[in-house]
Amino acid sequence: MQGTIKRVVRDRGFGFIHSSDGQQVFFHRSSLQQMNFDGLKEGDAVEFELERAEKGPRATNVRPHFQKGNELEKMQP
Repeated sequence: MQGTIKRVVRDRGFGFIHSSDGQQVFFHRSSLQQMNFDGLKEGDAVEFELERAEKGPRATNVRPHFQKGNELEKMQP
């Protein structure tokens, strides 16, 4: 699934993602892959797996999503 970082609560170690299907999805800093929690900002594009938790949807395996034309993608062989 894809989405963008909607809100980061730095002092508590979690945040929310606005998913491509319109859901607001909770994530914890421990679910980040290939990303630094302190470097996250609103609007960052991410990919993630969705799981159903007791309090609602939760993102796991959160990683950067590089869209076509992204400078990092251009550097890939």
